[in-house]
Amino acid sequence: MRAVVQTVSRASVTVDGEVVGEIADGLLVLLGVTHADTPHLAATMARKIHELRILDAERSAADTGAPILVVSQFTLYGDARKGRRPSWTAAAPAEVAEPLVTAVVEALRARGAKVETGRFRAHMLVESVNVGPRTLLLDL
Repeated sequence: MRAVVQTVSRASVTVDGEVVGEIADGLLVLLGVTHADTPHLAATMARKIHELRILDAERSAADTGAPILVVSQFTLYGDARKGRRPSWTAAAPAEVAEPLVTAVVEALRARGAKVETGRFRAHMLVESVNVGPRTLLLDL
């Protein structure tokens, strides 16, 4: 499982002209799932995201109550080492990935996080204003 975590002053996801997820002063998480990922790993990723000390004064979303916007992003497992066309074979198929993305979201909420999401399998417009900028890649 991979996540790109960014501190943002605002972020939103729009699908077909409708804002489906929106936060201010929090974390934007682009989340990718691969074939070997498990519900246990999803819970570990949720804990890592929630407790990641990336916000001002080395605080976490757990410390501050900062909201989190989670957006499924299979392209995090794209492989462009050969040629110009990325391979997506390392990305889990939607039937595997969707329940694991949902598991991360549910685990974050169970920890008390305010979580917004994108829409799985939709063409999403993701907008964000990065703060810092601070961007980390979590690879579990």
